[in-house]
Order: sequence, then structure tokens, then C-alpha cells
Amino acid sequence: MVQINSAPGSDSEQIRELPMAGQRRERSDAAANRERILCAARKLLVEQGSGALTMQAVATAAGVGKGTVFHRFGDRDGLTQALLDEYMRDFQDAFLRGPPPLGPGAPPAERLEAFVVELVRRQADHLELALAAEAPARHALTPVYATLAIHIGALVHEIDPALDEIIVAGFILSAIAPPVLHRMRQVLDVDTPALQASARALLRGLTRPDQR
Repeated sequence: MVQINSAPGSDSEQIRELPMAGQRRERSDAAANRERILCAARKLLVEQGSGALTMQAVATAAGVGKGTVFHRFGDRDGLTQALLDEYMRDFQDAFLRGPPPLGPGAPPAERLEAFVVELVRRQADHLELALAAEAPARHALTPVYATLAIHIGALVHEIDPALDEIIVAGFILSAIAPPVLHRMRQVLDVDTPALQASARALLRGLTRPDQR
């Protein structure tokens, strides 16, 4: 379970616990088997893209039966969420406990900008995985998405309590969603620094009222 403050740094903090994938303890052999499957999935994503990430392809690449992959991760959604959770863990640590402005200690407007700029970079660096996790869309709210949305919502509430932080958080995450970044990168040939700068500029209407 992961703890996150509903209003970081405020006098009326309420601690929320968010489940994250893949946090149960395992025997060493089970953990090794799990890592072998995840390594095979990561290699498929890098070499062939998100469209190649099928349970059969992963099983073949990992040298295990397809039933083993299903038993371990449930379905393709479970597999992609486990992969997503791995690369998002250090990001979560950074915005919950790291140095400012991404972590606690900076004004909420600065933290929100730092958060979105870093999230854009991480999703751009792991775009095929982000696309694979985004594509199924059968889960209304995945654990990773919930963590990001609640953190953004808490910062939005600090910036302007009159706003509906849940809706604004959803809009912000939608603006930098993996399919959007993919379209910008692949179709418009936009590089990551330009994406980050544009995301920051988009936020300025919220974080810099004098510049609206």
C-alpha cells in the first residue's frame, strides 16, 4: 500500500492509501520467474512495440507456458500494469518524498509544473509501455493512474479550492496521455523537451493566474 496526502503540506492532511501492483512478497524462485516474464515483455516492447505484447509472445520469449503467464499476471492488462508499476515506483517516491520542486517543500504551483514535466519525460521515455497500458482501457481507474490523479488533485486544491480537482486532474492527465504523446512524437516529430515546455505552458493558465 502507498500513502499519499490529499493536501500535501496543509494543516488538514488526510492520508489515503493507494494499492500498487506487484507488492506482495514472493519465494525467490517465483520472483525469478516473474522477473524473467517481465524482462521478456520489456524486450518485446522495445524491439516490436506495444502491438506485439501478447501473452503467447511473452510466454515464448520467456521460455514458459502461456498458462504460467496467465496464472502469474491474470491477463494482458495485469502484465502491462505490473510493467508500468515498476518504472513508476521511483517517480512516486520522488513526488511523495523527494526534494522540491517535485517533492514536498515547494509552492503547489511549482510542484504541479515539475510533476507534469517529469511525467511527460517518463512517459515519452517508456512510450511503448505507456501505450500498451493505455490501450485496453477496461479498468476505470488503475492503481498507477489513481496515484497520479490524486496527487495532481491535491495540488490543484491547494492552488484553487474553488476548482473541481478531480475533473482538472483528469483533464491534465488526458492532455499528456500516452496516445497524445505518441501522436506528437511520431506524426508531428516533436521531441521530448518541446513536449515538456508545451505542457508547462499549458499549465500556466492554472499556476500563474497573472499570465492567464
